[in-house]
Amino acid sequence: MLDSVKAIVEDPERVRNRRHQLVTAAIALFNRQGFYSTTVKDIAREAGFSAGLVYQYVGDKHDVLFLALQKIVETNKERIPIALSDLSDPMERLVCAIDAYCRVLAANGDAVLLTYRETKSLKKEHKERLKRLERETNAMISACLAECEAKGYLTIEKIELLTYHIVAVAHAWALKHWRLREITTLDEYIRLNVHSAWQACLTAQGKRHYAKLQTKASRKPARAAPRRDRVARPAASALRAQLHRGGRRRRGA
Repeated sequence: MLDSVKAIVEDPERVRNRRHQLVTAAIALFNRQGFYSTTVKDIAREAGFSAGLVYQYVGDKHDVLFLALQKIVETNKERIPIALSDLSDPMERLVCAIDAYCRVLAANGDAVLLTYRETKSLKKEHKERLKRLERETNAMISACLAECEAKGYLTIEKIELLTYHIVAVAHAWALKHWRLREITTLDEYIRLNVHSAWQACLTAQGKRHYAKLQTKASRKPARAAPRRDRVARPAASALRAQLHRGGRRRRGA
């Protein structure tokens, strides 16, 4: 992230920390009063330091907007590989990749809303970089889908199209959170709305394998993730939750 926006300060850790403050303040202000109505002084005041200091870490307000929107895709690029790091089964990897993606969006709902409202305000070069980062993140989900198809678990006509279906439904949690939070939970939303996209493509072999994973998940005792991974990696616990709940729903149907 540091090389995409130039800073005068040379200490990477200091730049990272200051920019985090700026991004947090900017997301709140941009959502509340709009990008063009927000000044650098407003952002500095919200972040708790002087306007002059802002220019030590970014060139202008457009840089701050880009960093705010880049936050989600950069976080997903970090979290999805962590979620998959100790998994080898293609279907387990798919479930956990999607789960990790959804939880990053849910944890950064304000930034998701800002993406839809203010992407048009980005500089051209920032728009192009954001598109590239999005494609790279989506490719992680596409790769998991391709692994499942190669194993004979899924039949997919267009992998990238299915990936965008999954991504669009995942984004809807933040976009329509005002209502969704009243009728469901995040776990249930991921299971019933997001995972259902790829489950519609299950082959007979895939359904049998998925059933085996559900049985395995229902028998495995819950284990708390290491403290450092509780946010970054829902992997085993999320997999167990999604598969086990899906199994109980089918058995009880």
